[in-house]
Amino acid sequence: MSAQDAASPADAQAPVAYASVSELNGILTLLQQTATNMQADVGKMRIEKWKTDATTKQQTLANVESIQRNLQSALPDIISQASNAPEDLGASFKLYRELDALYDVFGSVVESAGAFGSKDEFQSLNNDMTGLESARRSLGERVQKLAVNKEAELTRLRAQIKTLSAAPPPPPKKIIVDDTEPAKKPPAKKKTTTKPKPPATTPATTPPPSNPPSQ
Repeated sequence: MSAQDAASPADAQAPVAYASVSELNGILTLLQQTATNMQADVGKMRIEKWKTDATTKQQTLANVESIQRNLQSALPDIISQASNAPEDLGASFKLYRELDALYDVFGSVVESAGAFGSKDEFQSLNNDMTGLESARRSLGERVQKLAVNKEAELTRLRAQIKTLSAAPPPPPKKIIVDDTEPAKKPPAKKKTTTKPKPPATTPATTPPPSNPPSQ
C-alpha cells in the first residue's frame, strides 16, 4: 500500500467554517481597537504628578513601559498568528495567555491610577480595561470550544483506527501470468499443381490400296 493510500481523509486540511472565522475576527477587532486605545491612554499618563511615594511611581512607570513594549511588538505578532490559523488551538491559547499576562499588569496600573491619578486618567484606563476583559473572556470561551472540538475529533479518529485494526485485511489480488509458449503450427504444405496429361493420340492408319478393276 502506498503512502498516498495510507493517508486518511482527515489528514487533509479541512476548510474553516465561516462562523468560526467570523467569531475570531470579531474578537481580534475588539482587541486591536482596545490595544490602540490602551497605548494612547498610557502615553498620556502623568505619573510623576501623582501624590504617592517614589516606589509606587517607579513600579507604575515600569509597568507602563512593559505594557507599551507588549502592545507595540509582542501582541501584534501573536494576533497575526491567530488570525492566520483560526482553528489552531495552540495559536489561540498563546494569544489568550498573552492577554492574561497583559490583563494582570494593566489591572495594576488602572488600580494605581484610581488611587493616585486624576479622574480622567482613571476613566480612560478603566474603559480600556473593560474592553481588554471582554476580549480576554471571549477568547477564553473560544479556546474552550476549540479544545472540546479537537478532543471529539481525536476520539473519532481513535475509533476509526480501532475499527480498521480489528477488520481483517483484504485478500491480496491474484495476478495470473501465462508464461506458456503457444504451440507452433506445422508449416503449411505447399500445394503441387499437376498439369493435365495431353490426350493420347492414335496413329493414323493408311488404308490398304484398293485392287484395280479387272479388264
